[in-house]
Amino acid sequence: MKTIGVLDLQGGVAEHLDHFARLGAPARRVKQAADFHDLAGLVIPGGESTCLMRLMRILGTDEAILAAHRGGAKLWGTCAGAILLASRVVGEDPKLGLMDIEIERNAFGSQLDSFACTAVIPCVADEEIPLTFIRAPKILRAGPGVTILHRQAGAIAMAETADVLVTTFHPELTPCLAFHRYFARKCGLQPPEPRAGTDPSWSRASWTRQAPIT
Repeated sequence: MKTIGVLDLQGGVAEHLDHFARLGAPARRVKQAADFHDLAGLVIPGGESTCLMRLMRILGTDEAILAAHRGGAKLWGTCAGAILLASRVVGEDPKLGLMDIEIERNAFGSQLDSFACTAVIPCVADEEIPLTFIRAPKILRAGPGVTILHRQAGAIAMAETADVLVTTFHPELTPCLAFHRYFARKCGLQPPEPRAGTDPSWSRASWTRQAPIT
């Protein structure tokens, strides 16, 4: 069965898993290199990109991601995940470098400048959908092979290639399933058509069902 992995090192792991579960798309946590078998796609969640990369190198996850990508797995980086996937990062060396974009971390401002808004992104949904920006980066430039899907305040906030998707905002922090549905379809899965309005199975604590057992 085709499965989507969510990189379980830091950030909104449980929230992404909750969205895929409500969507009816199979998803699981991945952490060690051995976890990356049979993935149709992989989500690299938001968090802190320097910390994420350090943990990835310690665990060998960076090489596992590159191998999964070479093997055909689609990748989706949200916020810090987008920084890790960029080929150019302002003021520092790139990390995975799998998308031809230049990105600047914290470019929307500090934690106090975080904000929520709505937008219409036609390829994702016909209606307005919520976006949440938290200490968000900005994509400053995109190469010729990159399709720009949304701009926010003049900066690129969502872009894709055939095998990589990046969002500088956090779709997992809203009730909306549209972005997870879009990525699942990119991975070759066929989740059901959306319901009208907000998914009634969501609550502000629904993600706790996906919290790790300790």
